[in-house]
Amino acid sequence: MDTGSKVKKGAGGRKGGGPKKKPVSRSVKAGLQFPVGRIGRYLKKGRYSQRVGTGAPVYLAAVLEYLAAEIIWLCYRGNSSLAIVAVSFFLVDYWQ
Repeated sequence: MDTGSKVKKGAGGRKGGGPKKKPVSRSVKAGLQFPVGRIGRYLKKGRYSQRVGTGAPVYLAAVLEYLAAEIIWLCYRGNSSLAIVAVSFFLVDYWQ
């Protein structure tokens, strides 16, 4: 039996023995700081509906991130002696 001519399957049905791709989270794909996976899990666990679509947690995470940015911005505007770095470390892009 010549096993050299057979194509070996990797994990998950991948062909060949190439390197495994690094997983990319949905938050990174959407360009968000809020955890999309966790929000989706809470939506499913909370039994808000029978089914939860794939775009719902992404949209909700984006809305929550926007609201958090607005609240932090209002707090910053109210007290101008604060430094932006002290107020927020990831929402600076919203203000520039």
